[in-house]
Amino acid sequence: MQYASKQFEHNLVKIGTISCWGVFLLGIMYIITTALGFLSLKTPHDQIDDPFFTIMELLILFIAPLMAVSVVTAHFYNSPENRIFSMIAVLFIFIAMGITSCVHFVIIILGRYVEFTNPETFTLYFSFTWPSLVYVLDILAWDWFFAISLFFITPVFNGNRLERVVRILLIVSGILSLGGLVGIPLENMLIRNIGIIGYAVVAPFAFLLMGIVFRKKLLTADLHKHRNR
Repeated sequence: MQYASKQFEHNLVKIGTISCWGVFLLGIMYIITTALGFLSLKTPHDQIDDPFFTIMELLILFIAPLMAVSVVTAHFYNSPENRIFSMIAVLFIFIAMGITSCVHFVIIILGRYVEFTNPETFTLYFSFTWPSLVYVLDILAWDWFFAISLFFITPVFNGNRLERVVRILLIVSGILSLGGLVGIPLENMLIRNIGIIGYAVVAPFAFLLMGIVFRKKLLTADLHKHRNR
């Protein structure tokens, strides 16, 4: 039973490390693609077009499950007395990633059909021009549920200096993501971009450091294993 527990912990931190670093690498690709997409625009109010838009959509479909796995790893990494907080974080990250995955999968699939591409229908349902159905859902996912998840996962990282840096980045990412909601009552999506900075720019670096924390735990466990042989 003890071996099974140690093997579970070993597999957990290994998968968590890979997931966190995957979030970072794909997140950097997302930042680069988004930047290139913005540079291709004629005016700041235009939407990013293909191929950049489709690449961004596909990247999110890969980032979402990796984020969920990373938070699950953090939950098991957490001390037992604080796991109520990380369990709430797991709940909210799955809601957020589920919503955003549905949004971007629907856009990729249905947004290509003629029945859905007439200007009125497309703008109302599938565009990221305010207001639209997918825009509202994506804001709900990232600026609300994702932000709350980050706030509840922060108690996990309260140990050494590296963990404290992770904690700070998670809090900053959560605050910025939540701040994007201000753009809704003001009907100003440029202000809403504050949220994008939180979850698309700051968060990948927080997950990178989370992966380093898990990696160090994995190396420590392997070292103890070799010493005990």
